[in-house]
Amino acid sequence: MTIHESAENYLESILILQERRGTVRSIDIVNELGYSKPSVSIAMKKLRENGYISMSADGLITLNQSGLDIASRIYHRHKILTQFFTLLGVSPQNAAIDACKVEHDLSEETFSHIYAFVKQKGQEAPE
Repeated sequence: MTIHESAENYLESILILQERRGTVRSIDIVNELGYSKPSVSIAMKKLRENGYISMSADGLITLNQSGLDIASRIYHRHKILTQFFTLLGVSPQNAAIDACKVEHDLSEETFSHIYAFVKQKGQEAPE
């Protein structure tokens, strides 16, 4: 199944929020991404219907294994690309912004070479 970039962004945001806060609700995603409540509600419904997340009766959002796999992959790419761009001299703020723009579209081949480069430069490349 092909997953769209917007769904990857939502899943990655849920993972980041879980790491930061422990629990995630739709309002947390609204605040994190700056999207409207209805947009986030529709996205959560689609992610739930596709089996990427679960929502408890009290509105807590949990990543299912398939959602966690996607979120972890995208977040890993984000961290490596941010490190790569900072190695090139880009400010940390711009590096993170630019990493968000390319983390979804980069081929596995290109990403694997960037990952190897970051590791070779002695950076703490997250696994």
